[in-house]
Amino acid sequence: MGTAASRPWNAPAWGDAELVSGEAVELDVRAARIGSRVLALLLDVLIQLLFGLLLAAIVGLGLAALPHGAIDAATERALLTIGVVLLLVGYPVLFEQLHHGRTPGKAAVGLRVVSVDGAPVGLRQSLARALVGVAVEWPGLVLPLLSWVAGVTVMLSDTRGRRLGDLVAGTLVVHTRTATSWRPVPATVPALREWTYTLDLSRLDPKLALATRQYLARAHLFTGAASDDLASRLWREVATVIAPPPPGGLPAAVYLAAVLGERHRRARHRLAEDRVLTAALWPRLGLLPHADRPDGPVSAPLGVPWPRPAVPGHPGAVPPEPPRAPVPTQNRPAVRPSTLVESDQTPVPGVQGTPGRT
Repeated sequence: MGTAASRPWNAPAWGDAELVSGEAVELDVRAARIGSRVLALLLDVLIQLLFGLLLAAIVGLGLAALPHGAIDAATERALLTIGVVLLLVGYPVLFEQLHHGRTPGKAAVGLRVVSVDGAPVGLRQSLARALVGVAVEWPGLVLPLLSWVAGVTVMLSDTRGRRLGDLVAGTLVVHTRTATSWRPVPATVPALREWTYTLDLSRLDPKLALATRQYLARAHLFTGAASDDLASRLWREVATVIAPPPPGGLPAAVYLAAVLGERHRRARHRLAEDRVLTAALWPRLGLLPHADRPDGPVSAPLGVPWPRPAVPGHPGAVPPEPPRAPVPTQNRPAVRPSTLVESDQTPVPGVQGTPGRT
């Protein structure tokens, strides 16, 4: 029975399009299946209907301006056929050539048409896909119900979700957006809580913290030996920029999780302080929920007393102070106007002003 270190590492099941570039490099892209392709088709059909109504209105206004009898029934049917061909064939071909293999519906869903070798789709390939689609898939001019069933059966049975038009033209529809798996941020390790509270994280570089975060999110994808080696290398870099040193006896991955959890806790604490300060300064914006307020005493910046809301009923409200008694004014001797000298010099005590002089 093999150990965890002897098992080979397997990449996550994401790239299943089996596209190989000209340099013999397998491309990590995912083939589009029937669900996303039907959604893109519905969006394209809706846009085609809007274009059709706009085109019909323009042509109708143009025909109404012509004299009566200038256009016969055959010409009207020819114009109708040209309009249908432009909508069903010209619409996908034009957008695939001008928008890098994406119609508006495919662009909204995140799909793209490429060749089976990963190259951009060509004009003849786009034309072949459109013609086959109009004939036997959508709208299916040849035996509509039977062609629809055949088209769905082909898409479900093909390993890369290709339809009849893709098989004829040698194309493939792939996703242009990568999948993102969200994993929780590491929390504070209880066994190292007393140590993490005393850490100096001022020299921890954000890039190093991001590398640690990415490792902890993908540690389950590595084998035991590879995971331990990467954790040891990351911990050597982290240990040189933090203080004090940790207690021994635990794996490197545990220390990384503790440091990152403490960094995240402090960031949340600073954010909660800012929100409490904002709610106190601007009460009209709404009071901060009690769950989001920082627990425990917080430090006021630069000696400014910590503002707390004084709204009755709020969990952190402070009772209003009682009104202070008025301070009695002292009886000061009135100053006679005649003793004021309107000059830049300070009047000398005991010297009275001469009458009639200013």
